[in-house]
Parts: sequence; structure tokens; C-alpha cells
Amino acid sequence: MPANTYRILACIIPLQLVAMLAWTVYATRSPAPPAPTQQADHIVISKSRHTLTLLSHGAVLRIYPVALGRSSGPKQQQGDHRTPEGEYFIDGRNPHSRFHLALHLSYPNPADRARAAALHQPPGGGIEIHGLPPAFALLGPLQHHLDWTDGCIALSNSQVEEVYGLTPDHLLVTIHP
Repeated sequence: MPANTYRILACIIPLQLVAMLAWTVYATRSPAPPAPTQQADHIVISKSRHTLTLLSHGAVLRIYPVALGRSSGPKQQQGDHRTPEGEYFIDGRNPHSRFHLALHLSYPNPADRARAAALHQPPGGGIEIHGLPPAFALLGPLQHHLDWTDGCIALSNSQVEEVYGLTPDHLLVTIHP
């Protein structure tokens, strides 16, 4: 093949890959459901189902797919890349998070501290419900197909915006295995 053909192919192939990724993101988007009219009073995260459910007075407001810590099982100690299990509260908000909004959870609770102390290890911290970093925002709803966090619960950016707006501070968050 002539050298010009290689140059043309070198330009076309990356463009085709970008177009395929954009089409995948567009084709897998489902229309947004109508906005709930009430605030959530409980968040339930099911690690086995990879879901975050917003509840209000026991009724489901929304269910979102999530990505979790890249290691399985309950969080034992700092650096184990596991998502904790138990009851926590939203104890902080970061509108300027490097992950596009973040709701900080009250991990570690007393049981988490005792478990880590028994291992003679620090329990860790910094567990959040957050969106995607800017470099990966294009992935949107595809982000939940792979567990990639260091123990946090990740949503797409549009989903974390909804959750951020529908949850008050000090909201109960229950994380099930």
C-alpha cells in the first residue's frame, strides 16, 4: 500500500472508534424518568445487585445501577478497595469533588473501627457516593459495568446529580452485601 493510504487509515480508524463509542453511549441511554416530587428518606445499596435505591416512606423513588469497590467482600481496612457494609449517614457534600459531586458517608462506624482494630489496621475512610471524573464522563451509564472504585459507590454524572438533589444531609444509607 502507498504511504498516503496508511496516513488516511491512521486518521479514519480513530474517528471510527470514537463514533462507535458515541453511538454505544447514545444507543444505551434510556429516556429519563420523570423527576420525583419528594425527597428521599433512605438510601439502600445492594452490592450483590449493584444498585442504589432511593426510598421515601418505604416507596421506591428511583433505582440506579452502580459501580463499587474493585475488591469483593465487606471493607476490612484501609486500602483494601472494598465497599463497606452496614448503616451509615450522609455526613458531608462536596460540590467540587474530582468525581463530579460527592456525598460523603460516615464510614467507619463503631463496628468498622472494631473490625479494623482486631486486624491491627486502620479502618480507612473517604467513602462516598460520587459521579465520574471529567476524563471519563463520556462513559455515562456504561460506567457501572465494571467495579472500579477504591470502595466508593459510583453513578453516572447525571444520576449523581439526581441523587445529590433528592437527598438531605444526615440521610440513612444502608449497604447490604
